[in-house]
Amino acid sequence: MSIPTKTRQWILSNKPSGLPSLSGPSQTFTLTTATLDSPASNQLLLQLLYLSNDPGQRGWISPYMDPARLYTTPVELNSPMNARGICKILQSRADGWAEGELVLANLGWREYAIMDAAKCQTIPNLEGMDVSVTQFLGALGGTGLTAWFGIKEVAKAGREDAVVVSGAAGAVGSMVVQIAKHIIGCKRVIGIAGGKEKCRWVKEHLGADACVDYKASSFVDDLKRETEGFVEVYFDNVGGEILDLMLTRIKRHGRVAACGAVAEYNKDGERGYGIKNWFEVVSNRIEIKGFIAWDFFDKAAEATKEMVKATREGKMKIDADNETVVETGFDGVPETWMKLFEGGNRGKLITKLV
Repeated sequence: MSIPTKTRQWILSNKPSGLPSLSGPSQTFTLTTATLDSPASNQLLLQLLYLSNDPGQRGWISPYMDPARLYTTPVELNSPMNARGICKILQSRADGWAEGELVLANLGWREYAIMDAAKCQTIPNLEGMDVSVTQFLGALGGTGLTAWFGIKEVAKAGREDAVVVSGAAGAVGSMVVQIAKHIIGCKRVIGIAGGKEKCRWVKEHLGADACVDYKASSFVDDLKRETEGFVEVYFDNVGGEILDLMLTRIKRHGRVAACGAVAEYNKDGERGYGIKNWFEVVSNRIEIKGFIAWDFFDKAAEATKEMVKATREGKMKIDADNETVVETGFDGVPETWMKLFEGGNRGKLITKLV
């Protein structure tokens, strides 16, 4: 192919209050075209192949988020939407980086971009393993590391613990279930997911002891039944009403790893769900700790090796069932991203550009 001199890109045109809008006068993103320079010394020209879609990205574009309180730099108006991706090197002016090689980079929602080689990451060779390269955006990337550190380092789950995982059919939750059950060996692992099919998958494919459907009218009673005697650990991906309910199901001196709040992400400008059972934290001395995977950056390489080893040994399933890959033309990038908030994915949601 000829070397591109222009790129299409999706920029943030309006910071959304509530659910992002993909059309109309206040649409959240706008498709624009930008000129590309030639790469300078120690730079690469990259072509985007796959995009990572993550619920936390919603917080990066919130008009109500104080940048001083955010764990990463928010997306500025009229700037490309940020995201990590798998890219192909089209041109290299950096030693050790070959044209045609695949790399990980924070290219954002851009077809092509010039990046410093130092800001790119090579993709490890998984010779002998039937694992898609896209897993480095999910199970073997930041998603897997979030699950690993959250359940092991933050919640400090052990073999004697019963664990509940919300968002258990999602990217992080599905990994937490497997790590807790098959690597740590927790005595009981209970998932929470939306719909009978997802709950079946969490039990049969991931190996959870039970999975409770939060969409069922009997959800509260079902959860109480599965957590009879209470549990030591809760891994929270959703916040809101489910977190509030779980505060009543945690044992004295139990631990909560606060990872996400997908139930609250699109409630900008509204009053979110107010926790009603907060006194449970005091009365039962429950420990709640928020975290970001990169708090443990110095341990990331070793954790990745451990996850690869566990996969080779058959303790974890990292396969096509752990991700939802959606073939998408560049015009449809925002629509695929919105599936995060519609429950339209099982495991990691990946955009494959076609």
